[in-house]
Amino acid sequence: MTEKNKSLMEIHFAVFLFGIAGLFGKLLSLPSIIIVLGRVCFSSIFLLILIIYIKENIKLKQRKHYFYLVIMGVILAIHWCTFFKAIQVSTVAIGLLTFSTFPVFVTFLEPYFFKEELSLMDIILAVITFLGVILVVPRFELSNNLTEGALWGIISGFTYAILSMLNRKYVREYSSSVIAFYEQFIATIALSPFIFFYKPHIVVNDLILLLLLGIIFTGVSHLIFIDGLKNVKTQTAGVISSLEPVYGIIFAVFLLKEIPTLREVLGGSIILGTVFYSTIRSK
Repeated sequence: MTEKNKSLMEIHFAVFLFGIAGLFGKLLSLPSIIIVLGRVCFSSIFLLILIIYIKENIKLKQRKHYFYLVIMGVILAIHWCTFFKAIQVSTVAIGLLTFSTFPVFVTFLEPYFFKEELSLMDIILAVITFLGVILVVPRFELSNNLTEGALWGIISGFTYAILSMLNRKYVREYSSSVIAFYEQFIATIALSPFIFFYKPHIVVNDLILLLLLGIIFTGVSHLIFIDGLKNVKTQTAGVISSLEPVYGIIFAVFLLKEIPTLREVLGGSIILGTVFYSTIRSK
């Protein structure tokens, strides 16, 4: 097997794990904040052990970088909490598909962050994606659980777009593992006080699922994805990442018996189609 084919398999496997991660919102009967707290806690411990093992320098170059990484950690916490909340109040399909709108927000944030030009085609793609969201949501009523889930999913997509912009800025300074560790460690600190608010009753089964989510479906999956980028173009990895909702929805059908409606299939196809095209076009 060539190095390129091996890297392609790594990217596909990592995206496959990303897609399944959303199902934990249904498999765990815990508040979304507690699920994310468990996820970032176990993942940050795993990443710290890895960084120590490979003897990577964890110290940041400038004091202000600590401040920005604290902000990024808080944004990550908000992103994952809203993501799991979207899945819990609606379905895996709606949570994953509405989160997939994040490239639309990236389109409008990039000109602000990096002084890049906003084109007419970018605006058209954003409008088409929004039409896909309208199809996914059956009716716009806040009392409707599917509408509520879609709104949480869109907030999750928006926060992820902001986080990806900041990651793009600092990935030039530090390795992905160091950035991921700081973000998830800060998220752990930020979410820890909610333990006293929710006072969750965590059984052994919950603990096992949280360990799997944090170590395998977060820490390991991100490392595999990063390793795969060594021999795969970012464009190709972006296209493969578009399969994340597809994997999640397929597994939700078999494991949770959540069958997407025709509207969700059509709306999801529009959203993923524009994401796919945007990724190709951006390169």
